[in-house]
Amino acid sequence: MSPVRPPVVSTANAIARAWLVLLLLTLGWDAAGMDLPVMSQIGTSAGFPWRHHPLLETVLHDGGRQLATLAYLMLWGWVLWPAASGPSRRERGTVLVLVTLSMLTVSLLKQASRASCPWEWSAFGGTAVYTSHWNLLTGDGGAGGCFPGGHASSALSFLALCLPWLWSPVAGRRRAPGWRWLAAVLLAGGLAGVTQTLRGAHPPSHTLWTLVICSAIALAGWRMARPWLRAESVQRPVTL
Repeated sequence: MSPVRPPVVSTANAIARAWLVLLLLTLGWDAAGMDLPVMSQIGTSAGFPWRHHPLLETVLHDGGRQLATLAYLMLWGWVLWPAASGPSRRERGTVLVLVTLSMLTVSLLKQASRASCPWEWSAFGGTAVYTSHWNLLTGDGGAGGCFPGGHASSALSFLALCLPWLWSPVAGRRRAPGWRWLAAVLLAGGLAGVTQTLRGAHPPSHTLWTLVICSAIALAGWRMARPWLRAESVQRPVTL
Protein backbone atom coordinates (compact mmCIF):
# COMPACT_ATOMS: atom_id res chain seq x y z
CA MET A 1 0.00 0.00 0.00
CA SER A 2 1.47 3.35 -1.03
CA PRO A 3 1.93 6.01 1.67
CA VAL A 4 -0.68 8.73 2.04
CA ARG A 5 0.59 12.05 0.74
CA PRO A 6 -0.11 15.41 2.35
CA PRO A 7 -2.48 17.89 0.68
CA VAL A 8 0.16 19.41 -1.58
CA VAL A 9 -2.17 21.63 -3.58
CA SER A 10 -3.79 23.36 -0.60
CA THR A 11 -0.46 23.87 1.14
CA ALA A 12 1.15 25.21 -2.03
CA ASN A 13 -1.76 27.57 -2.63
CA ALA A 14 -1.66 28.92 0.92
CA ILE A 15 2.09 29.52 0.69
CA ALA A 16 1.74 31.18 -2.72
CA ARG A 17 -0.98 33.51 -1.41
CA ALA A 18 1.09 34.48 1.61
CA TRP A 19 4.11 35.25 -0.59
CA LEU A 20 1.97 37.26 -3.00
CA VAL A 21 0.62 39.38 -0.12
CA LEU A 22 4.20 40.01 1.03
CA LEU A 23 5.22 41.03 -2.48
CA LEU A 24 2.26 43.41 -2.87
CA LEU A 25 2.94 45.03 0.51
CA THR A 26 6.58 45.53 -0.42
CA LEU A 27 5.69 46.98 -3.81
CA GLY A 28 3.17 49.26 -2.11
CA TRP A 29 5.82 50.49 0.33
CA ASP A 30 8.12 51.30 -2.60
CA ALA A 31 5.37 52.95 -4.63
CA ALA A 32 4.40 55.16 -1.68
CA GLY A 33 8.03 56.26 -1.25
CA MET A 34 7.97 55.51 2.47
CA ASP A 35 11.73 55.04 2.93
CA LEU A 36 12.72 58.70 3.03
CA PRO A 37 10.00 59.82 5.49
CA VAL A 38 10.87 56.96 7.85
CA MET A 39 14.60 57.60 7.69
CA SER A 40 13.98 61.31 8.23
CA GLN A 41 12.48 60.45 11.61
CA ILE A 42 15.69 58.68 12.59
CA GLY A 43 18.48 60.74 11.04
CA THR A 44 19.33 64.41 10.89
CA SER A 45 21.22 66.63 8.46
CA ALA A 46 24.34 65.72 10.41
CA GLY A 47 23.83 61.97 10.04
CA PHE A 48 22.41 59.18 12.18
CA PRO A 49 23.07 59.59 15.91
CA TRP A 50 22.70 55.85 16.61
CA ARG A 51 25.08 54.73 13.87
CA HIS A 52 27.83 53.75 16.30
CA HIS A 53 25.72 52.97 19.34
CA PRO A 54 27.43 50.02 21.12
CA LEU A 55 24.23 47.97 21.37
CA LEU A 56 23.42 48.41 17.69
CA GLU A 57 26.89 48.30 16.16
CA THR A 58 28.80 45.93 18.43
CA VAL A 59 26.16 43.64 19.89
CA LEU A 60 23.39 43.42 17.30
CA HIS A 61 25.40 44.01 14.12
CA ASP A 62 28.85 42.52 14.75
CA GLY A 63 27.55 39.93 17.23
CA GLY A 64 24.63 39.04 14.98
CA ARG A 65 26.96 38.45 12.07
CA GLN A 66 29.06 36.08 14.19
CA LEU A 67 25.94 34.21 15.30
CA ALA A 68 24.88 33.84 11.66
CA THR A 69 28.24 32.30 10.81
CA LEU A 70 27.89 29.90 13.73
CA ALA A 71 24.35 29.00 12.65
CA TYR A 72 25.55 28.25 9.13
CA LEU A 73 28.26 25.95 10.45
CA MET A 74 25.71 24.21 12.68
CA LEU A 75 23.49 23.75 9.63
CA TRP A 76 26.32 21.87 7.95
CA GLY A 77 26.58 19.71 11.06
CA TRP A 78 22.83 19.01 10.96
CA VAL A 79 23.13 17.89 7.36
CA LEU A 80 26.13 15.64 7.90
CA TRP A 81 25.12 14.16 11.25
CA PRO A 82 23.26 10.84 10.90
CA ALA A 83 19.72 11.13 12.24
CA ALA A 84 17.26 8.32 12.86
CA SER A 85 14.30 10.69 13.03
CA GLY A 86 13.19 14.01 11.63
CA PRO A 87 13.86 15.30 8.11
CA SER A 88 15.79 12.96 5.86
CA ARG A 89 19.37 13.57 4.77
CA ARG A 90 18.04 14.58 1.36
CA GLU A 91 15.69 17.16 2.91
CA ARG A 92 18.44 18.56 5.11
CA GLY A 93 20.79 18.83 2.16
CA THR A 94 18.11 20.68 0.18
CA VAL A 95 17.69 23.15 3.05
CA LEU A 96 21.44 23.77 3.09
CA VAL A 97 21.51 24.40 -0.67
CA LEU A 98 18.62 26.86 -0.46
CA VAL A 99 20.11 28.73 2.49
CA THR A 100 23.44 29.02 0.66
CA LEU A 101 21.73 30.11 -2.56
CA SER A 102 19.79 32.81 -0.69
CA MET A 103 23.00 34.18 0.81
CA LEU A 104 24.79 34.19 -2.53
CA THR A 105 21.88 35.83 -4.36
CA VAL A 106 21.66 38.72 -1.90
CA SER A 107 25.43 39.16 -2.01
CA LEU A 108 25.47 39.26 -5.83
CA LEU A 109 22.58 41.72 -5.95
CA LYS A 110 24.40 43.99 -3.51
CA GLN A 111 27.51 43.94 -5.67
CA ALA A 112 25.46 44.97 -8.71
CA SER A 113 23.41 47.60 -6.88
CA ARG A 114 23.90 51.29 -7.69
CA ALA A 115 21.92 52.37 -4.61
CA SER A 116 23.78 53.90 -1.67
CA CYS A 117 22.99 53.52 2.01
CA PRO A 118 20.90 56.17 3.81
CA TRP A 119 23.90 57.50 5.73
CA GLU A 120 25.27 58.56 2.33
CA TRP A 121 22.10 60.40 1.26
CA SER A 122 22.38 64.18 0.95
CA ALA A 123 19.46 64.63 3.36
CA PHE A 124 21.69 63.20 6.07
CA GLY A 125 24.95 64.93 5.25
CA GLY A 126 26.17 62.67 2.45
CA THR A 127 26.65 63.10 -1.28
CA ALA A 128 24.16 60.60 -2.71
CA VAL A 129 20.83 61.69 -4.18
CA TYR A 130 17.93 59.61 -2.91
CA THR A 131 16.66 57.47 -5.77
CA SER A 132 15.01 54.10 -6.35
CA HIS A 133 17.12 51.06 -5.51
CA TRP A 134 15.85 49.57 -8.79
CA ASN A 135 17.73 52.22 -10.77
CA LEU A 136 20.41 50.01 -12.30
CA LEU A 137 21.55 52.38 -15.06
CA THR A 138 22.90 55.39 -13.20
CA GLY A 139 24.51 55.87 -9.81
CA ASP A 140 23.21 58.21 -7.13
CA GLY A 141 26.51 59.91 -6.34
CA GLY A 142 27.40 57.57 -3.51
CA ALA A 143 29.31 54.34 -3.14
CA GLY A 144 26.37 52.10 -4.08
CA GLY A 145 26.26 48.41 -3.20
CA CYS A 146 23.61 48.83 -0.51
CA PHE A 147 20.57 46.96 -1.83
CA PRO A 148 19.17 44.59 -0.60
CA GLY A 149 19.84 44.23 3.14
CA GLY A 150 22.87 42.05 3.74
CA HIS A 151 22.62 41.96 7.52
CA ALA A 152 18.94 40.98 7.40
CA SER A 153 19.81 38.23 4.92
CA SER A 154 22.15 36.65 7.47
CA ALA A 155 18.94 35.57 9.25
CA LEU A 156 16.31 35.54 6.49
CA SER A 157 18.44 33.24 4.33
CA PHE A 158 17.51 30.50 6.82
CA LEU A 159 13.81 30.60 5.90
CA ALA A 160 14.11 27.23 4.15
CA LEU A 161 14.76 25.66 7.55
CA CYS A 162 11.03 25.61 8.33
CA LEU A 163 9.97 23.86 5.12
CA PRO A 164 10.68 20.19 6.04
CA TRP A 165 7.85 20.57 8.59
CA LEU A 166 5.53 23.22 7.13
CA TRP A 167 5.64 21.83 3.59
CA SER A 168 6.69 18.28 4.32
CA PRO A 169 7.12 15.81 1.45
CA VAL A 170 5.75 13.07 3.72
CA ALA A 171 2.45 12.72 5.56
CA GLY A 172 2.15 12.67 9.31
CA ARG A 173 5.00 14.99 10.26
CA ARG A 174 4.25 17.54 12.97
CA ARG A 175 4.21 21.16 11.83
CA ALA A 176 4.99 22.70 15.20
CA PRO A 177 8.81 22.64 14.76
CA GLY A 178 8.41 24.40 11.42
CA TRP A 179 6.32 27.17 12.93
CA ARG A 180 8.93 27.65 15.67
CA TRP A 181 11.75 27.87 13.12
CA LEU A 182 9.75 30.30 10.99
CA ALA A 183 9.05 32.54 13.98
CA ALA A 184 12.70 32.46 15.06
CA VAL A 185 14.02 33.32 11.58
CA LEU A 186 11.51 36.15 11.06
CA LEU A 187 12.24 37.56 14.52
CA ALA A 188 15.99 37.46 13.92
CA GLY A 189 15.63 38.95 10.44
CA GLY A 190 13.33 41.68 11.70
CA LEU A 191 15.72 42.54 14.51
CA ALA A 192 18.65 42.68 12.09
CA GLY A 193 16.68 44.91 9.72
CA VAL A 194 15.56 47.30 12.46
CA THR A 195 19.13 47.48 13.76
CA GLN A 196 20.44 48.58 10.38
CA THR A 197 17.59 51.03 9.87
CA LEU A 198 18.28 52.71 13.20
CA ARG A 199 21.98 52.92 12.31
CA GLY A 200 21.19 54.49 8.91
CA ALA A 201 22.58 51.55 6.96
CA HIS A 202 19.35 50.39 5.28
CA PRO A 203 15.83 51.77 4.86
CA PRO A 204 12.93 49.42 5.69
CA SER A 205 12.34 48.50 2.03
CA HIS A 206 15.76 46.82 1.87
CA THR A 207 14.72 44.41 4.61
CA LEU A 208 11.33 43.80 2.99
CA TRP A 209 12.93 43.00 -0.36
CA THR A 210 15.44 40.73 1.34
CA LEU A 211 12.50 38.83 2.82
CA VAL A 212 10.81 38.65 -0.59
CA ILE A 213 13.97 37.39 -2.30
CA CYS A 214 14.97 34.82 0.33
CA SER A 215 11.44 33.45 0.66
CA ALA A 216 11.08 33.21 -3.12
CA ILE A 217 14.29 31.20 -3.41
CA ALA A 218 13.33 28.93 -0.51
CA LEU A 219 9.80 28.25 -1.76
CA ALA A 220 10.65 27.85 -5.44
CA GLY A 221 13.62 25.62 -4.71
CA TRP A 222 11.68 23.44 -2.28
CA ARG A 223 8.79 23.13 -4.72
CA MET A 224 11.12 21.91 -7.47
CA ALA A 225 12.81 19.47 -5.10
CA ARG A 226 9.60 17.93 -3.72
CA PRO A 227 9.30 15.07 -6.26
CA TRP A 228 12.91 14.09 -5.50
CA LEU A 229 12.26 14.34 -1.76
CA ARG A 230 9.04 12.30 -1.97
CA ALA A 231 10.86 9.57 -3.89
CA GLU A 232 13.14 9.09 -0.90
CA SER A 233 10.24 9.13 1.58
CA VAL A 234 8.60 6.15 -0.13
CA GLN A 235 11.55 4.00 0.94
CA ARG A 236 11.82 5.54 4.42
CA PRO A 237 9.49 5.26 7.42
CA VAL A 238 7.60 8.39 8.39
CA THR A 239 9.46 10.33 11.10
CA LEU A 240 8.34 13.27 13.17
